[in-house]
Amino acid sequence: MGSGFTFIERQKRMIIDGEDFYLDLLFYHRKIKRLVAIELKLGKFKAAYKGQMELYLRWLEKNDQQAGENSPIGLILCAEGSNEQIELLQLEKSRH
Repeated sequence: MGSGFTFIERQKRMIIDGEDFYLDLLFYHRKIKRLVAIELKLGKFKAAYKGQMELYLRWLEKNDQQAGENSPIGLILCAEGSNEQIELLQLEKSRH
């Protein structure tokens, strides 16, 4: 992952509307001063993964982000891409 990354938690539990959600991996990057959320997916990318990641990032921003830190960012790592879905979601322009 490179220098500056600190491992925080695996299977980070988040309770949202009384339901349990689990983020695969959570890191902190010292140089950019932000949490880094990582989701690992075995199959092809699905558009729903973006919504799931946005939910996780807003939860982290509300509950885990500390004063002086930048907003969390997320990475969705899939075994395969879905080019048209990625293009339509404009993920290459997305900040999260």
